[in-house]
Amino acid sequence: MDSKASFTPPSLLLCTIGLSLATFMQVLDTTIANVALPTISGNLGVSSEQGTWVITSFAVSNAIALPLTGWLSRRFGEVKLFLWATMLFVVASFLCGISTSMPELVGFRVVQGLVAGPLYPMTQTLLIAVYPPAKRGMALALLAMVTVVAPIAGPILGGWITDSYSWPWIFFINIPIGLFACAVVRQQMAKRPVHLSRQPMDYVGLITLIIGVGALQVVLDKGNDLDWFESSFIVIGSVISAVALTAFVIWELTDEHPVVNLRLFAFRNFRIGTLVLVFGYAGFFGINLILPQWLQTQMGYTATWAGLAVAPIGILPVLMSPFVGKYAHKFDLRLLAGLAFVAIGTSCFMRAGFNSQVDFQHVALVQMFMGAGVALFFMPTLSILLSDLPPQQIADGSGLATFLRTLGGSFAASLTTWIWIRRADQHHAYLTESISTYDPVTRHALEQMGGNTPQAYARMEQMVNSQAYMLSTVDYFTLMGWIFAGLVLLVWLAKPPFTAKAGPAAGGGH
Repeated sequence: MDSKASFTPPSLLLCTIGLSLATFMQVLDTTIANVALPTISGNLGVSSEQGTWVITSFAVSNAIALPLTGWLSRRFGEVKLFLWATMLFVVASFLCGISTSMPELVGFRVVQGLVAGPLYPMTQTLLIAVYPPAKRGMALALLAMVTVVAPIAGPILGGWITDSYSWPWIFFINIPIGLFACAVVRQQMAKRPVHLSRQPMDYVGLITLIIGVGALQVVLDKGNDLDWFESSFIVIGSVISAVALTAFVIWELTDEHPVVNLRLFAFRNFRIGTLVLVFGYAGFFGINLILPQWLQTQMGYTATWAGLAVAPIGILPVLMSPFVGKYAHKFDLRLLAGLAFVAIGTSCFMRAGFNSQVDFQHVALVQMFMGAGVALFFMPTLSILLSDLPPQQIADGSGLATFLRTLGGSFAASLTTWIWIRRADQHHAYLTESISTYDPVTRHALEQMGGNTPQAYARMEQMVNSQAYMLSTVDYFTLMGWIFAGLVLLVWLAKPPFTAKAGPAAGGGH
């Protein structure tokens, strides 16, 4: 173990760049498609709700692959696992880019998510391994910076590529990045000693997890199209998911080598911290999914401008992250996390005050303000949830929290789109109730639009639709504001002290 720990690559800088690029590529891929969704949906001839599968299929398969990382790294070696994951990610990205239908694209996104599972944990593990103990904090701060910059670059890059070239290029861009990262890490880490061990694989846990989570995601994605429990497909899917997840929980709590260590929920701070992380991240994910969709489908923004409007969320995290990392331990971490939720919640209430005349500057400034909350969210929350775990359980805890957080983002994507479209339909119904050709106000509005013609009726329908989505967007952000207000209270249920123990994966990122 010592020889492995004392290994230094020929160039620490090159090695760091190679490792960080792989994480950059993977995190970029979670946000780059958000802005391109309306274009992808349009090009492949599906609704915006079905377009969300591009996001959820990646996130669910990514979450399912995460618990396997530890077993795979012990079985094949950390460097080999990193290289294989990166190479397969490149291949999957190419296949996503050449997809010609939505089922094809979703299928390849599932593959892409599966092979991306080990990338972040392996990058973290290898970075900690190649840096001397005194500089490990700096290595993790750098990784956190990469995971903050990628979500800002994602929407801008995604928008620019979609407008200037075509959406497949949002996937093709991974090919040169991945190949370069592979070549550099292979050359730098070639002489690193490898210690392999064969541990039994928890196949029952893994299979019940895949069936349970997979069925649940399909239910969430297809529910609205099939009118929820009126459909026998949804009822059967829900039963399969409930049975599989119940079996999964019972098995994992009794198995000697569980694929997901659920026993960690016995620790109070881990329990509270993980709940806060999952709900906070799900809210954050949902906001950044709905905003670009609303700007493009209802406000007439191009993909590039929608990306630019959403991107300022990353400015303050980039500036504040080094200071949060350095000085956070001087404060009560519950206070920092609470402030994060106050800022994010306030930004939601600000958006709930938007109307269809809101300008670009206003949208961008609210995003920038929300960034202050994002900067204070991840590091304190992760420190709280890992604070009461024994040192040998830190890596498991970090992995389990990342798994649940990724899953939370995926479920949030489905539920957010469903709530948004459903509320818009309800508002549309209410608004059309008060429109009648016998009503003087309606008649006056039609005259203004060119009289009693099909074109005038079409314009009026478009206006009603736009207002329905505006009201739905206001409803959604009001709901999110109250959810974040609830998280402010929830985080105070954790108990100090929150000092981090030494552990291999204590510095988790986004």
